[in-house]
Amino acid sequence: MGRGEELGCEAIQIFNQSPRMWKPTAYAEEDFAAFREAMEASPVESVIIHAVYLINCATPDRELAKKSRDSLAHALRIGDAIGADGVVLHPGARKDSEPGPAMKRAGKVIRAALDDTEECPILIEQMAGHKGILGCTFEEVETITEAAGGSDRIGLCLDSCHMFVSGYDVRTEESLSAVLAEIDSVLGLERLGALHVNDSKVPFGSKKDRHEDLGKGEIGDRSLSVILSEPAFEGLPATLETPGPDKKGPTAADVAHAKKLRKRGLKNRSR
Repeated sequence: MGRGEELGCEAIQIFNQSPRMWKPTAYAEEDFAAFREAMEASPVESVIIHAVYLINCATPDRELAKKSRDSLAHALRIGDAIGADGVVLHPGARKDSEPGPAMKRAGKVIRAALDDTEECPILIEQMAGHKGILGCTFEEVETITEAAGGSDRIGLCLDSCHMFVSGYDVRTEESLSAVLAEIDSVLGLERLGALHVNDSKVPFGSKKDRHEDLGKGEIGDRSLSVILSEPAFEGLPATLETPGPDKKGPTAADVAHAKKLRKRGLKNRSR
């Protein structure tokens, strides 16, 4: 929370534990109370949790599936305890298996985690399109959502880099509107729950997950201003997942740059 304030954030994304370990961090109710109190006293209005990277909801391995379900449920319980707006989830990797059965397995794990928890949503992240990764298209996200029971606790996290490299053109108002129309027809815009704002190191449609600092990649400032000012994203928690100048994550200057791009986009839209 303190770092979010220092950077000038109104929304933050956190991990509920080490993102590369299964062992959950043990929190007490006083920890949750302290977090809620700190958030109430800060300018931060929204917090989302990112599920650990080890989770693979699509795995055929029973032990890994159980670990994935338990870890996801743990993140959701913490989300309930701190009032998070969602848990962002990479839906899984199918590796060499067929996509249909893999998406059904992913849905089963997600549904079990939802059944074990109360209110916090799961926000399935639309992925970049690299080999074997599920959730690269909105149709795949919809299939996983339906396999999980179609709960209204399942939402969508959009990532500007992921959309761009997976072949969704978000560079102009017109092309972004077409992408949103596709989301609406496949999933429904009401499932939009969060936005990751990133530039891309690699070209359009390259299907490689390579985030870049805002304005220094293939998307560029002009198109990022379009994304940040998109009316359909109004009110969504938007967070940066950029490397930063020292490869230690975004800085206050990066956050300020994102806000400047949003203002520029809003001004251009009002003309």
